[in-house]
Amino acid sequence: MAVLDFDMLCSTVALQTQGKWRKLEDAEDCLEQGNGEFGGVFRMWEGEVVLDVFDDRRIALESACCPCYRFGKNMRRAGFGYCFLQGTVYLLLVVSAILNFIAFIVTKRNCFLYLGVAFAISVGAYLGFFRTQIKRKFNIRGSDSLVDDCVYHLICPCCTLSQESRTLEMNNVQDGTWHGRGDTICIGSYGEGSKAFFELHPPPPMSIQTPEPLSMQHSVNGADNA
Repeated sequence: MAVLDFDMLCSTVALQTQGKWRKLEDAEDCLEQGNGEFGGVFRMWEGEVVLDVFDDRRIALESACCPCYRFGKNMRRAGFGYCFLQGTVYLLLVVSAILNFIAFIVTKRNCFLYLGVAFAISVGAYLGFFRTQIKRKFNIRGSDSLVDDCVYHLICPCCTLSQESRTLEMNNVQDGTWHGRGDTICIGSYGEGSKAFFELHPPPPMSIQTPEPLSMQHSVNGADNA
């Protein structure tokens, strides 16, 4: 039984609607954004960074209260390391930045201020780098550069983490593999660990038999007698 990729179907329909049965002119950009694993299939982030942050309140709450844990889970799903390791690195950078800012407030020494700013920029650069890696690995469309991704994590890290988490969870990304929504439509919450209320599967194949001529003649004779 052939399995139909939902993302490939959407891309094919979009190309047919526009009358373009050729490869996209942005093929070079595709190679820059992805490793070629998904061909010409382009994907999008799930929702906007700020406007759709509350689409999943659980993810938004985790990103705001425990961003290190949320970042570690994203890295594990995307296949960029262990959850504990990535979360610990993120935590150490954030704690170092906070401690240096506190030391500057207490001692009024500029060296602590410079260190605090350096660690804060390191946090944004670290998270922005992996955001760019996620885009390249899964061919996620976007005109944002590496600098833009770093700025997103510096200005609104919780909202950016929420967008990345929604994208990875809604498309069932596990251990660096994009499973997508497939040919099974789940009705219910797409949160991790939740079960779907209904599942719609393709109908089973049915065999149609043509009646034999003799049986058809008998049925016609029976109708005439009636």
